Amino acid sequence: MITKEMRDSYTVTIGIECHVQFKTKTKLFSGADNDAREAAPNTLVNHIDFGLPGSLPVLNKEAVNLACRAAFALGSEPQKFSKFDRKHYFYPDLPMGYQITQFDEPIVLGGSIDVEVDGEKKTIGITRAHMEADAGKSTHPAGADYSLVDLNRAGTPLLEIVSEPDMHSAAEAKAYARELWLRMKYADVSEANLYYGNMRFDVNVSVSKTSELGTRTETKNLNSFRSVEKAVLYEVDRQIEQLEKGEKIVQETRGWDDTAQKTFSQRAKEEAHDYRYMPDPDLPPIVLEQSYIDEIKAAMPALPDDYRRILSEVGLDAKVTSDIVAVPDTAMTVKRVYEAAGASHAKRVAFWLLQPQVEDQDSDVVIPAHEASSGQAPAGIQSNDSQLIQLSQMVEDNKLSSTAAKEVLAEVLKTGRDPEAIAAEKNLLQVSDEGEIAKIVAQVLAENAKAAEDVKNGEMKAIGFLVGQVMKLSQGKANPALATDLIKKQLGL
Repeated sequence: MITKEMRDSYTVTIGIECHVQFKTKTKLFSGADNDAREAAPNTLVNHIDFGLPGSLPVLNKEAVNLACRAAFALGSEPQKFSKFDRKHYFYPDLPMGYQITQFDEPIVLGGSIDVEVDGEKKTIGITRAHMEADAGKSTHPAGADYSLVDLNRAGTPLLEIVSEPDMHSAAEAKAYARELWLRMKYADVSEANLYYGNMRFDVNVSVSKTSELGTRTETKNLNSFRSVEKAVLYEVDRQIEQLEKGEKIVQETRGWDDTAQKTFSQRAKEEAHDYRYMPDPDLPPIVLEQSYIDEIKAAMPALPDDYRRILSEVGLDAKVTSDIVAVPDTAMTVKRVYEAAGASHAKRVAFWLLQPQVEDQDSDVVIPAHEASSGQAPAGIQSNDSQLIQLSQMVEDNKLSSTAAKEVLAEVLKTGRDPEAIAAEKNLLQVSDEGEIAKIVAQVLAENAKAAEDVKNGEMKAIGFLVGQVMKLSQGKANPALATDLIKKQLGL
């Protein structure tokens, strides 16, 4: 049993390698389709992906563009010179016998990401980020004496982002993974769909009682923020338990069993592999002009920190801001409304769009229930910014109650129809005709003499009851603010 005292006596050190799949139409070096989500095995493959003799790779220009965008999103800049190398190893799903990657001269060097854990800001350094082509996938059918190879993902364009070992708790690791997801999503580098493996995390963990780092293990292919956190928690306790027993930690690659909530050994890992890296003779270096880099920088979209600042200006607290930023489409909508119509409308729209969200901060995809798993807006939503602003203005003008506005909003999101037409059709428009409401108020005061007398005697709580009666008689159409004023006026207050 690992006690808190035991844990506190060890320093935990964590580094994360993240593989991000670029949202290109085709693969990194071939013209095959890059979207293998629902494809039958080995249907999105051509001669380059198969590694047929004589086939020559051609670099995808858009992948370079996205790598440059990722560099700025990571607080860095793309390198003017980078090159591709061959990383040699032999496995059935790697038909060429080597992986095309970047070794000593990657496209991104340095950078950092700020995260907040328990109210404290923490900066996580980025060592490097390099482009590479993914391998295929091997599957091992249960009970069978053979394995199957699917090369649909062979050649998929990836950016591997390597952090500094700057994290020291599971919470920090989870926060870093989440912020990295947000950065790649807002920079429009990747679809960032965790369910389909568009981002995968390899987590390195070590524990030590001294200033020297302990022996680390690497848990590979984690595809949710929750699994990053849980894998770290499990590994820390497992390693501490072994050390407390006087045993040594084996440097190895481990997998994650989500059902059992534990890591398991996959293969021992030596201090250094001999991958026999060599520059790829079929691919020239990437040489970027400063004008090209400047053009990409100028076209960069707003990033999560930009939205946090804007949402703060709107007047939203940190929790609401965090919930909104977690859904890029919602954050972008609120930003556009703010820029077009001001803070009051943006704030109202922000809360409306949060209403249907059932966000589980520990979920695998970490997006609202009403959105698709990719983080994109649901296909059924038809509204535009002007309709949201129009609906907000109707509330501000006391044409609609806040409750009625939500009912209208649901129909607007579903059909894209005019909000005022929907409100009229549903008989939800508030009555602001003073003469008509005055008659209803007079009737309510006559029928509720005691409550009226209580209000006269200074018991203002009773006025809420009277307003409720006015709303009931008017079938919810009376403007409650006007009704309140008329009640006071008729009672001589």
